[in-house]
Amino acid sequence: MDKIVKGALQFMQEGFNEHKNLFQNLKEEQNPHTMFIGCADSRVIPNLITSTLPGELFVIRNIANIVPPYRIKDEYLASTAGIEYALYSLNVENIIICGHSNCGGCKDLTQEQEIMLPNVKKWLSLLDNIKKHVDLQLSINNLQEQKNLRAWMIEKANIVNSYNNLLGYPEVQNRILQNKLKVKAWYFLIETGEIYEYCPIDGHFKIIKEQE
Repeated sequence: MDKIVKGALQFMQEGFNEHKNLFQNLKEEQNPHTMFIGCADSRVIPNLITSTLPGELFVIRNIANIVPPYRIKDEYLASTAGIEYALYSLNVENIIICGHSNCGGCKDLTQEQEIMLPNVKKWLSLLDNIKKHVDLQLSINNLQEQKNLRAWMIEKANIVNSYNNLLGYPEVQNRILQNKLKVKAWYFLIETGEIYEYCPIDGHFKIIKEQE
């Protein structure tokens, strides 16, 4: 905690001044151009990997960067509510879903963790069908030997699933058809800093490049 407090003090004394005018312009309202849906993993910093400033990104982070299927229910729907707010209240022009390598949320929980983390288990049950599908593609007898490949496949399949779920949100569909919204799905490779973009046409992830 001491490190965090010292960091906050340093920001107030030094860091804030670097963007003082920017924060003055942002004091009344935000007007982000992009919504970033990412994992809560501490190694994935949206503004850092997109080189953006305060006010540019509206960020939702959860375990394993999951976008649940669209639904309206009498319960607390944090991620769905955030997407709704970004579209209707902020009118974002872009949505990026960003997964990453070595994602803890995409790995299987141990029995001990399942007992300790019931809410995490429930949330990650959204990945059950993805894991079953991946396991069918791999040799069941050699799953342990293929655990790294399995994790890599689940991470990417989860991104694609979240991308497809997002396209199922009615207002997302409407805005895409009206050319008012672009949706991208990214895979961030932590160890190299590379970012790959999902191509829905051929189903592959390709390293991002300058937009044409």
